[in-house]
Amino acid sequence: MAKKKAKVMLSSFSIILILIFGLGILSHVLPNAQFVGEEIVNGSGTVGATLSQVLMAPIQGFENAIDVGIFIMMLGGLLAVINKTGALETGIKVLVHKLKGREILLIPILMLIFSICGTTYGMLEETVGFYVLLAATMMAAGMDPLVGSAVVLLGAGSGCLGSTINPFATGVAISALPEGVACNQGLVILIAVFIWLTTLIVSILFVMSYAKKVQKDKGSTFLSLREQKQAEKRFGQFEDKDKKEVKLSTKQKVTLILFGLTFLVMIIGFVPWGEFGITFFDSFTGWLTGSPLGSWWFYEAALWFLIMSIIIAIINRFGEKNFVDTFVDGADDMIGVILVIAIARGASVLMGETYLDNYIIYNAADMLAKVPELAFVPLNYILHIVLSILVPSSSGLATLSTPIIAPIAAQLGYSVEVTIMTLVAANGLVNLITPTCGAIMGGLALAKVEYSTWFRWALKVVLTIAVANILILCLFSLILQVAH
Repeated sequence: MAKKKAKVMLSSFSIILILIFGLGILSHVLPNAQFVGEEIVNGSGTVGATLSQVLMAPIQGFENAIDVGIFIMMLGGLLAVINKTGALETGIKVLVHKLKGREILLIPILMLIFSICGTTYGMLEETVGFYVLLAATMMAAGMDPLVGSAVVLLGAGSGCLGSTINPFATGVAISALPEGVACNQGLVILIAVFIWLTTLIVSILFVMSYAKKVQKDKGSTFLSLREQKQAEKRFGQFEDKDKKEVKLSTKQKVTLILFGLTFLVMIIGFVPWGEFGITFFDSFTGWLTGSPLGSWWFYEAALWFLIMSIIIAIINRFGEKNFVDTFVDGADDMIGVILVIAIARGASVLMGETYLDNYIIYNAADMLAKVPELAFVPLNYILHIVLSILVPSSSGLATLSTPIIAPIAAQLGYSVEVTIMTLVAANGLVNLITPTCGAIMGGLALAKVEYSTWFRWALKVVLTIAVANILILCLFSLILQVAH
């Protein structure tokens, strides 16, 4: 058993680089694109990637991911300052002690909260900061970092998969509909609710089942021996091994309140309130970053992390040198995570340069128009799984796909609402497991979980969710066809 777990697996870096080279080769295998002047003939073919384009793709990924990179560096500095105070370590031990064997209840509660954030405004990349916290908490509760990663990723991911009012998924997809293609937004939300809650329930059951096994027997962990050692080194101090009751000092309580406030303000800042007709924050919250809460992105959140780390350092009476050294060390710890995210973005860069996404979408649309009635929804779902691997961005995929696929569905008598949710659900499913998703690769790196480990563990969950999604979408498609 030990020998099996000790086997060497491909790193996240290697997996992504292999994928990029594979995309480069694929661009030469497919037909050559035709141009009318400077304009490509949609669906005609691809432009073969040059060696320099393939080699430069990971480097260009850095430019594409600079905002996320700065955000993660500032997060690393903040976490290092918090850890230096001892407040987080003590706080987690206090929480676990108070729960006394009921730690498993954290899983459904936290997954529900993450999923609400996912279904309302598509929180996924923004969850990167929570992986460390949840990995540490679950380690302290006698589980492993894989449980913490699953709580964050499957929690937020199930919400994104069943996006109800998420402006970056369903919102973009509906707005991308060409003129003359009608859509009932209320019906889209209804379908999304069914997909969201079904996916969440399935995810919770899988995570809780695994967590109970690990709690009962540490040997049942899915982590390799190397990952277990890394996890112990990174999060071992959070475990309450002597089971003694610990108490938070007044200064630690204040520190944790400020730490919680940091993430609360970040979440409020990311929620696009204007999309929901809420203008409350517009008039008085823009003085700090220049952008009011609701229009923040990673740069604004990065500044917020820096400010709060300084405030926490002052409260805990850090000297200037102590603060700077701690913050820099924390930022330095995140370099590997940033590298993974940047290189993952390189795959999307290469896709755009070679027109692979354009070719696949247009030709797949022609194929869908010719399939039997019962096969339309499942094949459309599978198509968007493939497309989502290549274009992980929900808004990017919706912008590319909806104007082409939706009119075909409407013309053939299929529900446009189901077609939109097929796109959203398939994209959300892929973003639970694809190596081209920066949130996955970065979050797992923070939690000290290898991508290959996550893939093997999550595959069964993802396949179960896929089957449930297809059944729900097919059912709604049949009901709406009968109703019309």
